[in-house]
Amino acid sequence: MFTTALPQQRSNPSTAFPQDLFAAIQALKQELNAIILAHYYQDPDIQDVADYLGDSLGLSQQAAQTDADVIVFAGVHFMAETAKILNPNKLVLLPDLDAGCSLADSCPPQAFAEFKAAHPNHLVVSYINCTAEIKAMSDIICTSSNAVKIVRQIPEDQPIIFAPDRNLGRYVMEQTGRDLVLWQGSCMVHETFSEKKIVQLQMAHPDAEVIAHPECEPAVLRRAQYIGSTTALLKYAEQSDRQAFIVATEPGIIHQMEKQAPHKRFIPAPPMNNCACNECPHMRLNTLEKLYLAMKQRSPEITLPEDVRVRALRPIQRMLEMS
Repeated sequence: MFTTALPQQRSNPSTAFPQDLFAAIQALKQELNAIILAHYYQDPDIQDVADYLGDSLGLSQQAAQTDADVIVFAGVHFMAETAKILNPNKLVLLPDLDAGCSLADSCPPQAFAEFKAAHPNHLVVSYINCTAEIKAMSDIICTSSNAVKIVRQIPEDQPIIFAPDRNLGRYVMEQTGRDLVLWQGSCMVHETFSEKKIVQLQMAHPDAEVIAHPECEPAVLRRAQYIGSTTALLKYAEQSDRQAFIVATEPGIIHQMEKQAPHKRFIPAPPMNNCACNECPHMRLNTLEKLYLAMKQRSPEITLPEDVRVRALRPIQRMLEMS
């Protein structure tokens, strides 16, 4: 992996934190002229302290527009990389460098380079949940919010490689009628939902509607009454006349759903095993304490080789233009 960073400063039991972390973070934000960007899958405390909360598309757009000097990214590694790609002269901080992504890890750059070489004349559309190196090998980046829209804008006679998520790729194929060459990657959270347990939940809650993220396995998507990106699921749940929902995506989004529609019920879709596998372990590595330390210590910082950054920038810019 090309991405490097300054040595990470980790907290220890002797670390003294302010009594009011929210106030301390706000003070540091003013001092640094910083903006805090957070994904919907973060812990509720981080969601509540963020200046902007969104999914991958919204976070990319916000990162491209910000005039802050420091971007504190409460998300996972590829998201902070995207912010750095768009803002080479800004300090980009990630509270925990170990906050990676199973989907991004499922697409190693060398293997993907060989896959791409085996399919000459194919346009590469890559889901934003990938490393900077994969973005640098892509023609257009997409998110779950705009993948269908972007593929529909590509001429029908142009063959396409879609990477790295096979489930999102299948969903795009169904929606567009296009024959895509799929890289066989997947998200550990979205592939763990149990169709059997969702059916059991539907029987226990007959009034609840199943809503799902397109990264879920096809069997789960067939059970869903509505499929959409994280932001789309939030908007749908808020605006729908239904009063109960079984939510098949990372349950961090339920905090916002409950805030936007406090009179409705939101039931997290269960994983196959009796575990917390429906929670992203990478997203949950970030904590309010680590966010405070990152701002206080100006570290860990995300950096990228300039040649990789420039090559990765072009497909992101194409996505923003096409969105």
